[in-house]
Amino acid sequence: MRIALIGYGKMGKAIEQIAISRGHRIDLIIDQNNQEDLCKENLKNIDVAIEFTNPQSALNNYQTCFDANIPIVSGTTGWLEHLPEVQLKCENGSGFFYASNYSLGVNLFFELNKKLTELMAPFKEYNIDMEEIHHIHKLDSPSGTAITLAEGIIKNHPIKELWIEGMSSEAKEVSIYSKRHGSVPGTHTITWHSEVDQISIQHQAYSRKGFALGAVLAAEFMPKKQGFFGMKDLLNL
Repeated sequence: MRIALIGYGKMGKAIEQIAISRGHRIDLIIDQNNQEDLCKENLKNIDVAIEFTNPQSALNNYQTCFDANIPIVSGTTGWLEHLPEVQLKCENGSGFFYASNYSLGVNLFFELNKKLTELMAPFKEYNIDMEEIHHIHKLDSPSGTAITLAEGIIKNHPIKELWIEGMSSEAKEVSIYSKRHGSVPGTHTITWHSEVDQISIQHQAYSRKGFALGAVLAAEFMPKKQGFFGMKDLLNL
């Protein structure tokens, strides 16, 4: 498979290593120094693009790939206010795969979070907090993973209606505490607490390799596909 790698930071380099180890080719690398090389001509022999950049450039990157009829796997977060535009493109024949987190473990954690929420929903004496910790270079806050976890809670709990960053005393709100320390790849902890006890679940990433592998597996899933896909499609969850 011939891959265009859009974004060549630490994640991009980790994806490159895993893709090559699985027998794929990186035929185009785009970073901040050669953004002009992302064009229809350079994409004509590409099977799939993997995009890990930033919210400011992501939409333009998607549009260029859509124009070249190249399916995209994106791990960029912080752009979801424009999600309807991307979904419309997919309805018109484009292929797009998005996940707030490509770790296989995290996506299993998403399902565990939903199941625990369903179990806790009848017990109004419990409230919930979430803490997410990432490295100091993480651009968005809260993380896309934390937002996905919060949305999973909101959809499966009769009282919770929205999430906020920071402390809340409102029963309808899910509090998310965001911390940035050192080079932490990502730790997410969800705690249900009452006056007498608490229940916590946690996912802790040890390195970027888990995220990179998931992105490459998504890229292997996407060639010649049309529509909007995510990790549930890849993992049959």
